[in-house]
Amino acid sequence: MPHPLLDLFPAGAAVDPDGTLVIGGCRVDDLAREFGTPAIVVDERSLRARAREYRTALTSRRANARIVFASKAFPATAVQRVMVEEGLGLDVAGGGEILSALRAGVDPGLIVVHGNAKTTEELGIAVDAGAGLVVVDNEDDVDRLEQLVAPGNTQSVLVRVIPGVVSSTHPHVQTGQLGSKFGLTPDAARRLITRIEASPLLDMRGVHAHVGSQIMDPAELAAAVAPLAALGAFPVYDLGGGLGARYTTADRPATVDAYVEALLQAADEHLPAEAEIIIEPGRSMVNSSAFTLYTVTTVKRDARNFVAVDGGMGDNLEAALFQQRYEAVLAGRMNEEDVEDVVVVGRHCESGDVLIDPLRLPAARVGDLLAVPATGAYTHTMANNYNGYRRPPVVFARDGEARAVIRRETWADLFDRDQ
Repeated sequence: MPHPLLDLFPAGAAVDPDGTLVIGGCRVDDLAREFGTPAIVVDERSLRARAREYRTALTSRRANARIVFASKAFPATAVQRVMVEEGLGLDVAGGGEILSALRAGVDPGLIVVHGNAKTTEELGIAVDAGAGLVVVDNEDDVDRLEQLVAPGNTQSVLVRVIPGVVSSTHPHVQTGQLGSKFGLTPDAARRLITRIEASPLLDMRGVHAHVGSQIMDPAELAAAVAPLAALGAFPVYDLGGGLGARYTTADRPATVDAYVEALLQAADEHLPAEAEIIIEPGRSMVNSSAFTLYTVTTVKRDARNFVAVDGGMGDNLEAALFQQRYEAVLAGRMNEEDVEDVVVVGRHCESGDVLIDPLRLPAARVGDLLAVPATGAYTHTMANNYNGYRRPPVVFARDGEARAVIRRETWADLFDRDQ
């Protein structure tokens, strides 16, 4: 009988007869020996399959539509390159993401630039690169762009609108409600649209909305379409992203097909038939394709059973930031029965450095490998050097071969900027 958590790992995951987890044809003990732990491991075939699933679901239903991957979910050049090779554009939020997108080989015309507080430098990078769309979040964006765009040229822009949709997700990842730091209320958006339409340096292409992240019900995401339509007819409507990802066996996000169908039904009802539709999946595009591999460093059975690993909030802030729930397995002992309830904690000097509480495992031992599935989104993104932690590598596994697409930081790396 398959392990009950196996389907949280990338498609094709298996367990060898000795109980060892196999991803992308690679045993995790071999990965640990070659790359060390912690390590973020990506099943490349699974990542590519998800990109194709999204692209097919959208373009088979509406020819004038495109996917741009929300790079902030996993801003590794190798991940962006996979998306480009699979025919997607890239959504970027910041100068570094623009530059890595260009390194990944994206057509600059397929870049969508976001941010509620873009600097002049970042907008200059976008304009110089020929970014296809800059999503204007405020009047200051317009002021800066009009200073940066050369006379005789134009920069295409969208205006980000607050649709007034309160989503059923954690407050830290809600973005569509009144009072959000992102975007403009409809009345303010109308005034800015009028200003942009009068500018000889800017090309007003359309509007953008985003409701939030980790949303299971696509109806909440589709609810943003009507408020956009109320602003008028435009060539482009960017409907954002936000579809939830599966982290635990209890999670039931909508399928990609159901999500796309809900958005396009709303678009057919409210938007011009000839308009281009853009969607920006991030978390749901990459989360299931990766897992994080740790080594158990300490087991403490006392008032509670603590299993401590060699990573934690330095490589996964999701649990601390908005109490994201995870599952985990002892990746070399998956044929053994779970016998005790434990708390999986990290090695950082914070009481909040708790990865999973509670979790049922076989009796853990120092040196065991612990694998946490569904860590493709926002783990590499928010990795940090707390307590002098060296950020982990990102490893691609495919057909029994593995390669580090981002190496582990060295001790010397920690002091490169420290004078």
